[in-house]
Amino acid sequence: MSARFRIVGWMLAVVGLALAVAISAGWAVLVQREAEVVNDELRNEVDKLRGFAAQRPVSDLDELFDAYLQVNVADRWETFFTLVDGRWHGRSPDHRAEADPRLIDRIARHTQVATGSHDEGRIRWAAIPVSVIGDARKGHFVILVFYDRHRAEVDRAVRLLVLSALGALALAGAAGWFVAGRVLSPVRLVRTTAERISDSSDLSQRLTVTGNDDVAALARTFNHMLDRLERAFAIQREFLDDAGHELRTPITVVRGHLELMGASDEEREETLALVTDELDRMSRIVEDLLTLAKAEQPGFLAVEEVEVADLTVSVVAKARALGERRWRVDSLAEVSIMADRQRLTQALMQLVANAFRHTGEGGEIAVGSAVQDGQVTLWVRDDGPGVPADDRERIFQRFVRVGSSPGAGLGLAIVRSIAEAHGGTVHVEDGARFVITVEGTCDEPDPDS
Repeated sequence: MSARFRIVGWMLAVVGLALAVAISAGWAVLVQREAEVVNDELRNEVDKLRGFAAQRPVSDLDELFDAYLQVNVADRWETFFTLVDGRWHGRSPDHRAEADPRLIDRIARHTQVATGSHDEGRIRWAAIPVSVIGDARKGHFVILVFYDRHRAEVDRAVRLLVLSALGALALAGAAGWFVAGRVLSPVRLVRTTAERISDSSDLSQRLTVTGNDDVAALARTFNHMLDRLERAFAIQREFLDDAGHELRTPITVVRGHLELMGASDEEREETLALVTDELDRMSRIVEDLLTLAKAEQPGFLAVEEVEVADLTVSVVAKARALGERRWRVDSLAEVSIMADRQRLTQALMQLVANAFRHTGEGGEIAVGSAVQDGQVTLWVRDDGPGVPADDRERIFQRFVRVGSSPGAGLGLAIVRSIAEAHGGTVHVEDGARFVITVEGTCDEPDPDS
């Protein structure tokens, strides 16, 4: 069954159960109330007869019964008759049925006011023994209430309620079916779009989202997921194309030199040196590719508390081993942050290595750190030619090299991945100043500690 059918089915089941309980309870209350009304009516007739007999003196039973039947008219679904010495005497003008002889015999035996039911509960009765001074006969005034007629009215009312409830249930089902269809339409769009994508591998398709409910939020989330998937597949295709191109070159060089390798020791040594150099370059490319692949995974960072000033000084100390340059420390941020010390060191050393390659002997290279607007910035600058303004964005892409820069063009892409993994960014300022911004709050040390 579809979700739409299940939603409407459960809704109708709950509403139907609620209506059934309400109608059953209402029917029980109405029946109970009707029984109380009938009992009240019987007691009222007894009191009326007593009051009439007390106010009007009569000489015999005939005079009393005839006078009372003339002034007292039976209500709807009610009738009166009288007995004298256990025999039929008279009845009200609107008497609807002859009394059952069995009922007359039963009533005649009562010497006090009595009530009961007859004909399997369809008739409720009250019998009032009556006697008159000077008349030795025994009389009974009998009130019959046709209880089945009262119950029939209750049953008609309940049937009307049931029909109304069924109509309301049908309308609720139709409205629920329509509303469920509208609400679930984004879900159907998600399913059909997913099927089309599976058939065509086209990740550019998107859902049209209307409304602000949870299902519309699901459609928006699905669109965002498609955005990420499309971007991931595009990056993957680009990555595979560039990686294949970069790795194909050293493989071709190695194969060509091995095929052309001469027989002399000198030629073999030259070929071996060249092959070793190409394999080393290929190894570096593979290691950089693995680093970029790990950057997309949750366990890329090993977060710990890092003192930024100590990190800055240690990077400069390690960088001095690269060669003769005028190494400088611009400034130190005396704060601690939660970050991966090794990854930040890797990013800064990559920037330092780039600066070393683009400066001559005696050139100046500086490393610094500072806190700006609650964020830590780390930078490396040099006095080299710098990066042209048109290339300052694209140099952080994979396999992008500017001019005659050596390497595979993965170093700055790794720097960007490390910065983004820390929730930050990397950019170039003034041509030769590379700045890494690390997101997150900073804990400044206590000066008294």
